[in-house]
Amino acid sequence: MEVSEDSLFQLIKEIVAQSREKVFRLANSTLLLTYWQIGQLIVEDEQKGKDRAEYGKYTLKNLSKKLTLEFGKGFDYTNLSNMRKFYQAFPIVDTLSQQLSWSHYRLLSSQHNEEKRRYYLNESVQNNWNVRDLKRQINSLAYERVLDHKKSSHETIHSVLKDPYIFEFLGLKPDEKISEKEIETGIIDHIQKFLLEIGKGFAFVARQQHISTDTSDFYIDLVFYNYILKCFVIIDLKTGELSHQDIGQIDMYVRMYDDLKRGEGDNPTIGILLCSEKDETIVKYSVLNDKNNLFASKYLLYLPKEEELKQIIDQDRIRFELD
Repeated sequence: MEVSEDSLFQLIKEIVAQSREKVFRLANSTLLLTYWQIGQLIVEDEQKGKDRAEYGKYTLKNLSKKLTLEFGKGFDYTNLSNMRKFYQAFPIVDTLSQQLSWSHYRLLSSQHNEEKRRYYLNESVQNNWNVRDLKRQINSLAYERVLDHKKSSHETIHSVLKDPYIFEFLGLKPDEKISEKEIETGIIDHIQKFLLEIGKGFAFVARQQHISTDTSDFYIDLVFYNYILKCFVIIDLKTGELSHQDIGQIDMYVRMYDDLKRGEGDNPTIGILLCSEKDETIVKYSVLNDKNNLFASKYLLYLPKEEELKQIIDQDRIRFELD
């Protein structure tokens, strides 16, 4: 059977790509094991010293000089320190994921909280985060912004959603008056980054989805499906202060969607109000406080400084824990 030149090219291209991928995985696995073993030796040797801090620093500097002379780049003081942190953060070698690179693990090792480190590791593997994605998630305090980290046998909406959301990647100026349509357009133009930010398990379904009843027509801003929670998630975008009318509208949309669009195997629809200003009093004394499928989350069009973001998160968590 003859094949065309293009088909032959594609077949060879696929073989070469697969071969390179195997080589990369093997090289990455070998590098991780090498650095882990070096880190182990450094830590174990360091623990024999009387003054660990001074002894460790002295040892690493001497090691760095000798190893650099012997093997060249890759063994400077900083990298040896990173290998030491790597082993301390992941003392069980079998827990290392070969899907992640040394650059991933350098970032993960800098997280001193074990639970937080495990969260970023699992999310990196499950969502195929590259190093840039992981760095952004860490810098934007993604772990702290997830509503609930309680250990459970299954995911809940609280372990998927964040508050606040950060949409600096939309490229919109936060100090200018922005319309809901502009934000919606920005989300569609950056849908991959939006899905990364909104949480895991989301797939885009529709923009301005038309819902009609016997007497009226409605258009829902954004519709997603979450394959982890097995339900539709509808999002209503709001600029300015949140109102009771906004809450009543998302409640109505959820009821209508359940009635007209929800499939037999789907869980109840979830509604999210994404708003630039969230009045906690209105949230507390509305149906949002009584229902477990309606949420209001604040969004920011810029990435705040860490202290500012921590303050915003802390204020929201106080409300969440009191509810």
